[in-house]
Amino acid sequence: MTKGVMMYRLYDYLPSGNGYKARLVLKQLRIDYQLVEVDIINGGSRTPEFLAKNPNGRIPVLEVPGKGFLPESHAIVSYLADGSELIPADAFERACMWQWMCFEQYHVEPNIGTVRFWVHFLRKTRAELGEKLIEKKKSGYAALDVLEETLRDREYLAGNRYSLADISLFAYTHVAHEGGFDLQPYPGVRAWCDRVASQPDWVPITAR
Repeated sequence: MTKGVMMYRLYDYLPSGNGYKARLVLKQLRIDYQLVEVDIINGGSRTPEFLAKNPNGRIPVLEVPGKGFLPESHAIVSYLADGSELIPADAFERACMWQWMCFEQYHVEPNIGTVRFWVHFLRKTRAELGEKLIEKKKSGYAALDVLEETLRDREYLAGNRYSLADISLFAYTHVAHEGGFDLQPYPGVRAWCDRVASQPDWVPITAR
């Protein structure tokens, strides 16, 4: 599938869960795009050139020819998936999709995603992080508890069919171990991760 005749340009950092959401949607909808890698570890998203695209200085950013620059991962995926099967047609199921995407931004990314960044990429130690690591991990496990309870009796998060909700939650959940989170006590979450990874045109997080 190609969305019109436009070639998108995605400014991204490959290990990023937020960027992965956009890349996975692009891959699964078979939309052609150009990847522009941004080295966020060494300030690549804080240059004047990047800040002109997104004053908030964060990736991902989608450049839409003839339209402009679109930041924020959930704005990007909702734009790309508009009219596709990744967004439920039923209004209630669509609202449930957004409920989970809000949950991801409030409870998963700020805790699991942040701890992963601190530990796996910045190589911060438990001693360096102190109490804030304890609090973030406590909140991250609370989010995993909610996911596990929800996935006890369903295969997917919204309307029991694969949607943007699953992509958005999967992005940081499946790499939670990189932040020191143990997924062994969460069989429902692990089985769900396997189902997401078995979807057609799935690619791993660092795939270009």
